[in-house]
Amino acid sequence: MQLRRGDVLDGAIAILDEYGLGDLTMRRLATSLGVQPGALYWHFPNKQTLLAAITDEMLTGVSAPIEAANWDARLRTVAHRMRDALLAHRDGAELAAASYAARLATNGAHATLASTCEAAGLPGNEAELAADTLLYYILGQTMDEQSRMQMDSHGALTEAASPLVESLMTDAPHGTTRFDFGLSLFVDGVRSRLGSPVRD
Repeated sequence: MQLRRGDVLDGAIAILDEYGLGDLTMRRLATSLGVQPGALYWHFPNKQTLLAAITDEMLTGVSAPIEAANWDARLRTVAHRMRDALLAHRDGAELAAASYAARLATNGAHATLASTCEAAGLPGNEAELAADTLLYYILGQTMDEQSRMQMDSHGALTEAASPLVESLMTDAPHGTTRFDFGLSLFVDGVRSRLGSPVRD
């Protein structure tokens, strides 16, 4: 049976979800698919391009049409879609961060963030920088959440620091609350910049 690109991608995501990014190697992937490692390179010339393809696959739905009247609601929706998509896969944020840093991710998430900022009224160059800023915030915040969950699953956190315990406490801000607060600061900053004639 011929190995298809989609088979490689599905196998890689399965390893990622079960074992994490550190254990996702080309050799392990080839073994799980019952092929020689060289067969993988027909579809992905190196591991970095495979990771970028996984990122693109994870974030497929982020740029789907949004039925929201104003730009800030659209921006919040895209940000939450991206966070949810990354949280759905073990080490998803770390993997995506590496793909974006290598400039290999080709999904439309960044472009959607930029076009939404531009629709808000930011000039094109500032909209691109704003999209970078929000993208880095989403990746960083989500990576922190996933790292804490992973440390907690290995017993590396005290009970008080456990995200599971934290989520049960009414007076402690949990991951979504923290994420929304930072997102509101970003939206308020864009809105403030739109109302100011001064450009730094």
